[in-house]
Amino acid sequence: MKDLIPPPALVSQRESAAAIKRLFENNVVPSYGRFDLALSHGMGAYVWDVNGKRYLDLGSGIAVCSLGHANAEITQALVEQSRKLVHVSNLYYHGPQGLLAEQLVGNIAHGKVFFCNSGAEANEGLFKLARKFGHDEGRFEILTADNSFHGRTLAGIAATGQAKVKKGFEPMMPGFRQVPFNDLEAMREALSPATIAILIEGIQGEGGVTAATPEYLLGLRQMCDEKRLLLLMDSVQCGHFRTGRFQSYQRILEGVADGEKFQPDGISMAKSLGGGLPVGAFWVRQPYADLLGAGTHGTTFGGSPLACAVALTIMDVIRRDKLADNARELGARMKFDLERIAAKYPKVIKQARGLGFMIGIELASDIPAFAGNDKPASIQFVNLLHEAGVLTIPSGMQVIRFLPALNLKAAEADEGLQLIESVVAKISP
Repeated sequence: MKDLIPPPALVSQRESAAAIKRLFENNVVPSYGRFDLALSHGMGAYVWDVNGKRYLDLGSGIAVCSLGHANAEITQALVEQSRKLVHVSNLYYHGPQGLLAEQLVGNIAHGKVFFCNSGAEANEGLFKLARKFGHDEGRFEILTADNSFHGRTLAGIAATGQAKVKKGFEPMMPGFRQVPFNDLEAMREALSPATIAILIEGIQGEGGVTAATPEYLLGLRQMCDEKRLLLLMDSVQCGHFRTGRFQSYQRILEGVADGEKFQPDGISMAKSLGGGLPVGAFWVRQPYADLLGAGTHGTTFGGSPLACAVALTIMDVIRRDKLADNARELGARMKFDLERIAAKYPKVIKQARGLGFMIGIELASDIPAFAGNDKPASIQFVNLLHEAGVLTIPSGMQVIRFLPALNLKAAEADEGLQLIESVVAKISP
């Protein structure tokens, strides 16, 4: 299929990196610590800055661009649906939303889906679900994990287990407490008469690419059944086939006794679901799927015909091109090579970890090349990768994430690994 949009022409002087940066400094709220890059356009696994330099994008917009950049089939879906219906509000029925809900339910289990616009909104929906569930008993508290991340809303930062996210916004919204991740006993000890739900990530992304253990997941399910609690999972980053299965818990529990029987009570989704178009969702299993009845929750833009048409196209491409298998197999190969690099340069990389196309490398402490610079090691390393022509995502002070598009090619992965190793070798003492 031919691209519907021709490659962009060379940028004008007005679009120079310095000019764009001034526009941001003068007009955009400075709430992001941005890297010193001004991007112009992309194609597949690559993006170009306004000066014409090409970068291999192994971050895909923080796990968002599931089919890469300027994907022709996404463009086609946008064009075709925009000629019919872009938005009608949720006062009416329309086909794309119903069909997308059916596909999401089919990939999880019997239940229902609510559509919104982002991961933070999806988590807000889960918070409301839990409060609705426990309201008549006076139960409202949700336990989450240390190093978790659940969004930037006031409830989201209260749920998040990172002090830096909360700083400056105290007092926190009540009803959330954090306990150590992957620690069943700590979770059990933290339960109180007010507890109504437990919310975790299958793989903590912002928290350093740390996966839940099978024992932890199964233990939480048993605990929630015993105490009549909801088990909720934030799959905004680790879901949508990124690990080689639709949800990360499905991959983590492969081959584990009773693993196939495991189901959470609610799952939040976003990021890769829309491939770059803002769309979020949360799934609720039966018998809780009708708790949020008419008038209890809503959104103006969520589940629009346009967003759902794009998400359906992405689902079709993933299935047709076996991209879950690609994430699993090529991701395993990338992790193996990163482990090899770590073994070769242990004074730079401590370890590699993750599943599928959600991989992290933890840097060694006290890398001499980073001494005398007050920036975290993760930021310094990502900046060196930028110089080499690779985009990645920092995670905390010491971890770098690789979250490539699901259709990344083997040759592109090899190119990225070669560039990463060249950077590592350059700074190895």
